[in-house]
Amino acid sequence: MTPDLTSSPHHRRRSDRRLVALGAAAAMTAATALAGVLLATTEASAGTLTGSFYRDPTSGVNQWLAANPNDSRASLISQRIGSQPQARWFANYNQSTIQSQVTSYVNAANSVNQIPVLVPYMLPNRDCGGASAGGAPTISAYRTWIDSFAAGLGTRTAVIILEPDSLALQTCLSSTEKADRNSAISYAVTKFKQVNPSVKVYLDAGHSAWNSAADTASRLQAAGVANAAGFYSNASNFRWTADEISFGRNVLTALGNGNLHQVIDTARNGKGPLGSEWCDPAGRGTGQAPTTATNEATVDAFIWIKPPGEADGCAAAAGQFVPDLAYSLAQNGIVTSPPPSPSTVPSPSVSPSRSASPSPSAPPSPSASPSTPPSPSPSASQGTGACSVSYKIDSQWNNGFVASVVITNRGPALTSWTLTWTYSGNQAVTNAWNATVTASGANVTARNAGHNGSIATNGTANFGFQATYSGTNTNPTAFKLNNVTCS
Repeated sequence: MTPDLTSSPHHRRRSDRRLVALGAAAAMTAATALAGVLLATTEASAGTLTGSFYRDPTSGVNQWLAANPNDSRASLISQRIGSQPQARWFANYNQSTIQSQVTSYVNAANSVNQIPVLVPYMLPNRDCGGASAGGAPTISAYRTWIDSFAAGLGTRTAVIILEPDSLALQTCLSSTEKADRNSAISYAVTKFKQVNPSVKVYLDAGHSAWNSAADTASRLQAAGVANAAGFYSNASNFRWTADEISFGRNVLTALGNGNLHQVIDTARNGKGPLGSEWCDPAGRGTGQAPTTATNEATVDAFIWIKPPGEADGCAAAAGQFVPDLAYSLAQNGIVTSPPPSPSTVPSPSVSPSRSASPSPSAPPSPSASPSTPPSPSPSASQGTGACSVSYKIDSQWNNGFVASVVITNRGPALTSWTLTWTYSGNQAVTNAWNATVTASGANVTARNAGHNGSIATNGTANFGFQATYSGTNTNPTAFKLNNVTCS
């Protein structure tokens, strides 16, 4: 989302991602088949939610459409993105005005008998200091903010997507900080339900290629998911819907609570992910339109949590609407329905008072979710011989960082690969995605995952990882691919 970390929120740099070993062709087939079933559905038939979601005429995309009616991209963006309901992020710390902002948004949805989707994104140290850094100054201030937020919810059904990346991304938190965060999230769930028993609150479950189902369930339990409606996944990300449904079932099994359900962000997953790229990847498309008609008993809804067209932090600042991004998503998306009837949806109008809200950055595997590093080290690139390697620090904070690596094979085709390098500092890899990474002192070894071992001549493979460091985060040296020096 992300800080936008979505996505976003959506939410850049993160924690343990384990890519599902599913072939691209199989994933495409499963997702396409699922999408066909869902698009043919005409009435709610699953979960505990019924009704239609609110389309905000003052969203970022609709503000742009109102200001640029003659733009050549406007028609397609309007039809395939502006016409669709999307979540409203509340990501700017504004204790004195948050209640009135929530009230205004909820009342607007109620006035057209639609369900508002709200994303409170205000926990301290959100996004681990990445592109969507910010939040309330303290846990105490956060609870006060939540009290005011809750006071604006009214009495009718509302969906709350609570704090993207808050549970999936915790590598920058101490054990005390984790406990404080869990307590704050549990407090928010209880407060929302006390004020409005009709509210549906969902907690962060990351996505199918991040933490394991068992680990995710443990984190959800610690944050009080038993008192919520369930959890959401894929916020600010691009994972196939079929993968998220399967992942959600496994999380529910691990939780062992039949009262809990899942919602899935389908805003930008119409073509699935682009390898491990999470930050404004090219060629993605909008996914299944928001609906409560999921045909999945454990899935309450498909929701657009990360607004399509709002940057992850690479194409522009996180949360900023970029028309070229929106146009590309619209061109490649599976949503082809015309705009909703004017009788049920207000016409777009510009609202000068609404500022762009960050959403969580998308994880590196790739949440709406979730970057341009605050103080990046320069990228390293080696290679004029049998291989070349691009090593890039995507985001960095005071004691950790996320990096991505692209290998280009200049020699004969490979069926498996091992990449080694040496750090001159004290960096330590904590987790990785698209590869198995181990270390012995300063020497690091990355081996291919099950799905990306083959690299054709002049072909590429990529992976990413998260690591800790102290002092200076210098780039590695002496890259070798299958014992051949990349130079």
